[in-house]
Amino acid sequence: MPENPLIVQSDRTILLDVHAEKAEEARSAILPFAELEKSPEHIHTYRITPLSLWNAASAGLKPEEIAATLVRYSRYQIPSGIVESFSDTMSRYGKIRMIAAGDTSNDLSFDDSGLLLIIEDPAVYSEVEAVKSLEKYLTKTTNGFFLKLVNRGTVKQELIQQGWPVKDEAPLVKGDSLTVTLRDQCLSGKAFSPRDYQHEAARAVLGDCSPGTGYGVVSLPCGSGKTIVGMIIMSMLQTNTLILTTNVAAVHQWIDELMDKTTLSSEEIAEYSGDSKSVAPVTIATYQIITWRPDRKADFPHFKIFRERQWGLIIYDEVHLLPAPVFRVTAELQAVRRLGLTATLIREDGAENAVFSLVGPKRYDVPWKDLEGKGWIAEAICTEIRLDLPQSLKIPYAVASSREKYRIASENPLKEDIVVQLVENHSDDQILIIGQYLTQLGSLAKLLNAPLITGQTPNAEREKIYKNFKRGETKLIVVSRVANFAIDLPDASMAVQVSGSFGSRQEEAQRLGRILRPKKYNALFYTLVSRQTVEEDFAANRQKFLAEQGYKYSIQHWDIGK
Repeated sequence: MPENPLIVQSDRTILLDVHAEKAEEARSAILPFAELEKSPEHIHTYRITPLSLWNAASAGLKPEEIAATLVRYSRYQIPSGIVESFSDTMSRYGKIRMIAAGDTSNDLSFDDSGLLLIIEDPAVYSEVEAVKSLEKYLTKTTNGFFLKLVNRGTVKQELIQQGWPVKDEAPLVKGDSLTVTLRDQCLSGKAFSPRDYQHEAARAVLGDCSPGTGYGVVSLPCGSGKTIVGMIIMSMLQTNTLILTTNVAAVHQWIDELMDKTTLSSEEIAEYSGDSKSVAPVTIATYQIITWRPDRKADFPHFKIFRERQWGLIIYDEVHLLPAPVFRVTAELQAVRRLGLTATLIREDGAENAVFSLVGPKRYDVPWKDLEGKGWIAEAICTEIRLDLPQSLKIPYAVASSREKYRIASENPLKEDIVVQLVENHSDDQILIIGQYLTQLGSLAKLLNAPLITGQTPNAEREKIYKNFKRGETKLIVVSRVANFAIDLPDASMAVQVSGSFGSRQEEAQRLGRILRPKKYNALFYTLVSRQTVEEDFAANRQKFLAEQGYKYSIQHWDIGK
């Protein structure tokens, strides 16, 4: 029908006309089986992928239901061949089931012997048997394979790479009970009431709370309150909870939020990090400490400690980091219910399916601009400033290797003049100067007489700087990539990006997110790029994220002394 909002294309993309009468209704209908790729002003682009169809299958959707939805909202006839392929893809989910070895009562403890892969289709059994990378993990059984509990995530990840998403029906523990109640009023005195989309996200993850359900990923913009989604789920489950996050500063932010917005006492919350090691009904740990070991052949001593606890929920903060090999062992802590939180699952290495197999499918997503339009995150004005290389660097740049070219362009010394000018022009703003290279950041910090935070900055000093910034005593901070993740600086209103990790859209999302806490005025996001260098190409890739989320950005050319 001409007034319908969807245009389904033969490459499995779906175009959504946001101005059509049934646009919101159609958006809600396709979200369970289609991934949002781009959301500019007028037409949003979704894509149906094997992973999105497996997400749908895990939620109980049938191929015919997806086909009916597309027919109902499509403006034109559905291209032939698309719908027919849904059944083949979705049928792969559930062909391999994972259950507790010798126990299907959903009451397996961490001490039980292991898990079973149940495979009833002989052809699928033969295919799995032939995967060389799985031989050391699997032992044949009558209609499947036995594996040790510690290899749970590794096996699931390998199987999804082979095109076989595992239906995981093997919960580990019920978890000890714990009373978690959300406050109506924060300790700070402010009224507290979770937002509608935060409740929707929690319900999307938990489903009916039956055994074997209640796991998955929530993707929400930085500044929109992902932590609160975690607390809502904790209050719904009433169980011991382990929270894994990226650094000590993030650990302390979780503790502050839990104390401020729940009735949990300080005795019920513990920190397990390089600074402090204690365990309580709610324990917040860093990925680094849980995956530490003395050498490559040694066991993970801190991992053993956490396996001895009866957790009922594990929250993976910044879950997009989980596929990194050093963090992968944390995925073995798959409790009855597990929650992944992230601003974006975008990965330049295409490893998004690892999160599906290690934590669960994506259960909730929302366009950033939708939340901006409702005032839940700040409106951001994005500007790219291009400048020339100084004459003295043009020959060194021309003869440098590809990697050195990027560094020379990124560390263009003329960027310092622009940073100084921007800081002077926005003296009323709370400003973050963000970059990749420590030499460049050190020079800027000295030039601006501003505190510098890098990976070498002691945790106590970092927290002091963050607190001074929150109180307004410090208006400007220079930060390395350590500030990309899980740092709550609600008053930050402007960011200047002087260098970045090549073309990472995921990093662009995180850095923009640092200034998106709701405020009465627009947030400003500047990126400095050396003109006619490889930095322009990488910047273009990074800016795909901005365009895909509906952000406009302008390009300015600054001519300064050479």
